[in-house]
Amino acid sequence: MSILFAILFYLATLLFVVGLIHRIRIYAVTPAPLKIPTTPAPKTATGVMLRMTREVVFFESLFKANLWTWGLGWMFHASLALVLLRHLRYFTDPVWGWVAFIQPFGLYAGITLLLGLSGLWARRLLVERIRYISTPSDHLMLLLLICIAASGLMMKFAVHTDVIAVKEFFRGLMHFSIGSLPADAPLVLHLFLVFVLLVIFPFSKLLHAPGVFFSPTRNQTDNPREKRHLSSWAAKSEN
Repeated sequence: MSILFAILFYLATLLFVVGLIHRIRIYAVTPAPLKIPTTPAPKTATGVMLRMTREVVFFESLFKANLWTWGLGWMFHASLALVLLRHLRYFTDPVWGWVAFIQPFGLYAGITLLLGLSGLWARRLLVERIRYISTPSDHLMLLLLICIAASGLMMKFAVHTDVIAVKEFFRGLMHFSIGSLPADAPLVLHLFLVFVLLVIFPFSKLLHAPGVFFSPTRNQTDNPREKRHLSSWAAKSEN
């Protein structure tokens, strides 16, 4: 089983990195022929940077649109960020000081992560207009994330996994050495679902994470009168 999960780890990581780079490249080279920032929009590059920061960190537009969705969405994303940072302890030796400091906060973030995901799924099931536009992939993606969060919490509160052995396994993989992975059912399920998530991430709606930085409604300055907008292909054709 250790060999199987080592192979899955390498394949999933490779597909995640290559797929992510490929999709980001597509975003980067796709022309934006129109000046279409959502108004009111900043007129300077500094203003765009501040607006993008507010959008990425605080979900500003979602806050203005719907407070319930914003609260659940922000709870999920903030908790996910803290949980991911907490998991750095499995790949660092010695564990960095700030990673050790956030360990208890990351544990509680796992609970709020599950609550946020459950709320977002309930929204898709109970709100009629949201249920109407939801696709099977939307439900499956939320179910996948919920199962990952639940299996992770199960290892802490129900079936106590040998985290030292897990760390040794992944530290070994970083040096292309395959160790022994505990055979606990929640751990096996958790890792398998994470590998599935890594594989499908570059090809799913979850790609909005890097995609927001390439949104012309957010990353453009509102200066069509001061400066003529030309996409790269249009500029080349004029020359």
